[in-house]
Amino acid sequence: MSDYQAMYYEIKDKYLYCQLCPHHCRLKEGQTGLCRVRKNCGGVLIAVNYGEISSIAVDPIEKKPLFHYYPGSYILSVGTYGCNFDCLFCQNYSIAHNNPNVYYLDPQSLVAVAAKAQKKGSIGVAFTYNEPSIWYEYIIDAAPLLKEKGYKVVLVSNGFLEEKPLKTLRPFIDAVNIDVKAFSEDFYRKICRGSLRPVLRTVEELSGKVHIEVTTLLIPGKNDSCNEIQELCRWLSGIDINIPLHINRYYPSYNMQDIPPTPTATLYNAQEIACRYLNFVYIGNLGKENNTYCPDCSNILIERNSFKVDPGGIKSGKCNRCGRVIDFIAGSSK
Repeated sequence: MSDYQAMYYEIKDKYLYCQLCPHHCRLKEGQTGLCRVRKNCGGVLIAVNYGEISSIAVDPIEKKPLFHYYPGSYILSVGTYGCNFDCLFCQNYSIAHNNPNVYYLDPQSLVAVAAKAQKKGSIGVAFTYNEPSIWYEYIIDAAPLLKEKGYKVVLVSNGFLEEKPLKTLRPFIDAVNIDVKAFSEDFYRKICRGSLRPVLRTVEELSGKVHIEVTTLLIPGKNDSCNEIQELCRWLSGIDINIPLHINRYYPSYNMQDIPPTPTATLYNAQEIACRYLNFVYIGNLGKENNTYCPDCSNILIERNSFKVDPGGIKSGKCNRCGRVIDFIAGSSK
């Protein structure tokens, strides 16, 4: 266990109050927060997972998923353990809620691993797999070092983070995928043990400052109503109609094994609704190819076949058919 002192907490009476995420966990001596990785040790908040790696791999950037950020590239993906949500349908429960094997990798060593991964086509580091915001101190130490070397820094997050730490971290982040799990406070409270409003605030705060894409996992009977999808997309379009939305298929997992996979008809219906508000809507976990089309002329800008990606429809930063400037896709200026 790390003895690295955590940021963002205050002391009142006999308790520590963590201020990193909106839970504001109140911790007595020896207690850890909901996330399982921030602990009151002798009146000091300790980030017990600092530098502890549970998972590491070089992944296609599309796997994050990021479809409009350096398409066809790879990125070194790293994760730790723990989460500040307790979703009944958790897709990564083995590291979010269990105790996986870990090893220590300090920030300088992570930069060295990123350099080796660059030889395999990696553009930087994605903090992913479990919830990266609860690895805050490690990321805030590692990200500037990675940026100094010219590497991209990506977060794949639930977006449940307080404003002050978010604004401190923001200058060191290049791209994010935020998981908006539903457009319902009731869903967040009962199924995720969280709340929606801070997540929406994170998306709104990051939009226009970093590259952002949004993912929603559609769970039958829980967050897949036409009205809820419409409200989600209306809100997102009010921020930027070019933010890509990934609508993913649910498969039975963790403590919601009794709910069947999302019907394909539900996914396609959701995509149809979303396309009334947004220019780019993709279906995930279905084996669908998910090409990217020009909003003006429907030319294929990026053709995808599994993780084989061909951005041949973009030439000199424009659609090669109609000439529209493609300024909504980072890293495709061919």
